[in-house]
Amino acid sequence: MFRRPLEFLNSLPARGDLVEIRLGPQRAWMVCHPELVHRMLRDSRTFDKGGPQYERLRALMGGGVVTCPHAEHRRQRRMLQPTFRPSSVAGHTRMMAEETESLCGDWRGGQQVDVSAAMLGLTTRLISRVLLSDSLGPAAAEEVRHCLAAIVRGLFVRTVVPVDALFRLPTPANHRYRRAVERVRELVDAAVAERRRGAPRDDLLGLLLRAADAEDGETPVTDQEVHDQLVSLLLTGSESPSMCLASTFSLLAQHPEVERRLHAEVDSVLAGRLPDADDLPRLVYTRSVVTETLRHSPPGWLFTRVTTRETEFAGCRLPRGATILYSPYLLHHNAASFPEPGRFLPERWLESEDAAGPHGALIPFAAGSRKCIGDLFSMAEMTVALATIAGRWRLRHPAGRVAPPRPGATLGPRSLTMICEPRPDAPGDPGGTQPRAVALAPSAAAVASDAEKNGEGR
Repeated sequence: MFRRPLEFLNSLPARGDLVEIRLGPQRAWMVCHPELVHRMLRDSRTFDKGGPQYERLRALMGGGVVTCPHAEHRRQRRMLQPTFRPSSVAGHTRMMAEETESLCGDWRGGQQVDVSAAMLGLTTRLISRVLLSDSLGPAAAEEVRHCLAAIVRGLFVRTVVPVDALFRLPTPANHRYRRAVERVRELVDAAVAERRRGAPRDDLLGLLLRAADAEDGETPVTDQEVHDQLVSLLLTGSESPSMCLASTFSLLAQHPEVERRLHAEVDSVLAGRLPDADDLPRLVYTRSVVTETLRHSPPGWLFTRVTTRETEFAGCRLPRGATILYSPYLLHHNAASFPEPGRFLPERWLESEDAAGPHGALIPFAAGSRKCIGDLFSMAEMTVALATIAGRWRLRHPAGRVAPPRPGATLGPRSLTMICEPRPDAPGDPGGTQPRAVALAPSAAAVASDAEKNGEGR
């Protein structure tokens, strides 16, 4: 599990639909069949968020919507949902395009770009603007990006090695992790304090502060909850989509036919102009590329749940407090659900009548009541970023072997360096020397359609 996790996961379905494994001294059970995973995720009262993964995440994020127990989740989700409704997501797409244009506006032909860092910087700025408007300035957002990289490096080992004493040792890695966590908290608290002194804003922080000041008989929102929600959504809303985008550009460079088809669609639909709200539904292949990346290299590749009572599951009697694991990577790479699972084949999402694959096997955003609250936002920002960059640039791997995705707290390339190559054939810029923005602003109907396609995913 620790040394060769992806190989280990792919070996488990041959052993059954529910396989007992060991995590250090602890017993755990891996769910290997998509129907069982959905059954588990729909019963969040019995299979609550917990286990080694969420114990570590709660120490980092507190009790926000990502990590809170079942009893707290509905109230928190209802409070935050307006920010992530289809109409709200549609309203953010121009900002997504502007930020992406700013990212690639200084690229030059032949330049080597750290794509992993660039995508993490982009998604950090995007989610911070949704959560905090401009209260987290460019310098602070860049500092969050650096802290996030240190945090992600430390999370995976803290999940699969559930021995707390190891992480209390005064090692350089433990010090970097603790300092990064402390610094993110300090930056968020500073942004909240600045907002309380200033004018109200129409963002998620503004929504939380209004809820904290309300006197309507609801459970009060404390300062700690405001902090926890912001930290939770900032970290999860930047890391996973950045990993998916980095994986997408790496896969496109390895599959030139897919890249050519993507460029042809972007050029045909947008023709070098800024799209309006009706353009996104026509970028069918672009969305299929993102969806196939989520299948092939899901950033969220391993999750845990814990039983709240003794229960019968898949013919096995599970005790209260049992750790249950499920892996989108395992489900997405099972040939019974996806033939030739190792192939990067966006066309499978053009031909399939079942948008989530057989048995709902595509789950990059989870399912049930704990489905990722930001799934629509993530799909929109990844589609916008991909179309904006692909509209003018090709990204090429340097000569040599392409490193496979690295599993950590998320799955994806950690230090992906690629070479920029202008697209002289792209419309709107005959010289091919200057990138231009492509702002994708999906209509509410388009985003709702995307929810149907990907909602039962992570």
